[in-house]
Amino acid sequence: MLSADIINKERAITEMTLVLRKIFSEPEICTIAMEIAAKHVNDPNARMLIAEELSATTNVKIPVEHSEADTLFLDLLIDMAKDANALY
Repeated sequence: MLSADIINKERAITEMTLVLRKIFSEPEICTIAMEIAAKHVNDPNARMLIAEELSATTNVKIPVEHSEADTLFLDLLIDMAKDANALY
């Protein structure tokens, strides 16, 4: 693996750690994030819509240009929303 790839992976892990810290320190973020994801899960622009609304309503700020960690987090929310929908 190239040095730049390793640095990018380390950066993604660091970003995900910061998001998880926010979620653990403010557990209501999890509920809000899942509600937002459920609302937008079937939209073609789901990542963008979830990121915008999550940034506007919580202290989790996701920039317009998503990093690898942002994309992983948004994909996780989308997958969880799909799983929750499949249960009903």
